[in-house]
Amino acid sequence: MAGAESGSQKKVFDAEAASFLVKELRESFGSGRTRSYEWRVSQVKALLKAVVENEDQIVDALRSDLAKPPLETVVYEVGMFKNSCEVILKELKHWMVPEKVKTSISTFPSSAEIVPEPLGVVLVISAWNYPILLSLDPVVGAIAAGNAVVLKPSEIAPASSSLLAKLIEKYMDNSFIRVVEGAVDETTALLQQKWDKIFYTGNGKVGRIVMTAAAKHLTPVVLELGGKSPVVVDSNINLKVAARRIISGKWGLNNGQACISPDYIITTKDCAPKLVDVLKTELENCYGKNPLESEDLSRIVSSNHFARLSKLLNDDKVSGKIAYGGEKDEKKLRIAPTVLLDVPQDSLIMGEEIFGPLLPIITVNKVEESIDVINSGSKPLAAYIFTNNKKFKEQFVKNVSAGGLLVNDTVLHLVVHTLPFGGVGESGMGAYHGKFSFDAFTHKKAVLYRSFAGDASLRYPPYTDTKLRLMKALIGGSIIGIIRALFGWS
Repeated sequence: MAGAESGSQKKVFDAEAASFLVKELRESFGSGRTRSYEWRVSQVKALLKAVVENEDQIVDALRSDLAKPPLETVVYEVGMFKNSCEVILKELKHWMVPEKVKTSISTFPSSAEIVPEPLGVVLVISAWNYPILLSLDPVVGAIAAGNAVVLKPSEIAPASSSLLAKLIEKYMDNSFIRVVEGAVDETTALLQQKWDKIFYTGNGKVGRIVMTAAAKHLTPVVLELGGKSPVVVDSNINLKVAARRIISGKWGLNNGQACISPDYIITTKDCAPKLVDVLKTELENCYGKNPLESEDLSRIVSSNHFARLSKLLNDDKVSGKIAYGGEKDEKKLRIAPTVLLDVPQDSLIMGEEIFGPLLPIITVNKVEESIDVINSGSKPLAAYIFTNNKKFKEQFVKNVSAGGLLVNDTVLHLVVHTLPFGGVGESGMGAYHGKFSFDAFTHKKAVLYRSFAGDASLRYPPYTDTKLRLMKALIGGSIIGIIRALFGWS
């Protein structure tokens, strides 16, 4: 296995090693084994078994990497991956069947179909915040589509990365499925190779590096990025329920370290103080009076991220805007849930994706103004709205462009496998989940079938005026036009 240790000496994984790995996998893929339904199902079942049998180890790894509460791991990492596998096992045979399509009179007699085929050898580069789910969910989609796969887990979650390498080596067919551990050097070596698709989850800065590397080989990419996902709160709602759902999506998802986490709230000047009061009460109900001691909050992943979040919080434009929270423990890398009120839009915290436990609230005179506020920035990965106003809801859905929208809740669209999950604009490109994962790693091959019968001289030289009229009619697909052309009628 690439990236493994040999005795006490760790093998160097450089461009040469990466090239050898890809060559090896291409030779294996050439055998055709991954194209069979039986192989695909066997590997999906093996990966599901690896996760089910090692759930305790997964919980421990995420505790080590992120101090992630076991419930969050079991639900959002293990549980969601199990669901993905179950959908694939139930639907895969149907997904693999070629789709019959209609043909036109211009190719008569003929039949046609769209044949789904694997792309080949693909690379999955995953993220640290949900290191199990964001690694295995794309991988299982690539396997279901019949590809050979290399997974590069994030080095920022080392316990999870190590566990993934061990599990895939133990449970999977290593002729086709491999893990490469490491950091920038290893990722760079992998990106220098020619892949049939690259699937990257992470931030826009690295996303641009991935896309630039892919362009050299004309390799297609899926980029699952992020952005500033807004939450619009109308005044005509149950604020308690809204607050709890915002808390669940913000601090209940890895303490805000999630790509679809609510990034900021927009509400009216009148509603904002009431919302803050409800958020205070519900946050205390969830995490107690001293949230830094709560075992239900993940820690900040690293000292670098802690320093970045501290900088946002210490900005002169927002340091006096803290309405709740703000406590920090640098030694333990913990930051309490923090609500900031009346944050100016030109502050540092509004200039980048927060990816942490800070939640700014910006106010408008009328809630309808929120649409212009959102559309003035980059398109987010998710946008949330809480309202009972049917007209405003319809206006929001029609006019706000985001990877996904959710009305009267947060993040739950993630678990609906019949919905595509992906970004738009700077929040990403491509989508996955459910059949969309299968499609992301599949080429839909167009196939037209004809016999030797019905070979008309019409398409062959010498060209005549009659042939020209008939060809025009055939291309137009008009029966009446063909009859008129045959009779020489204008």
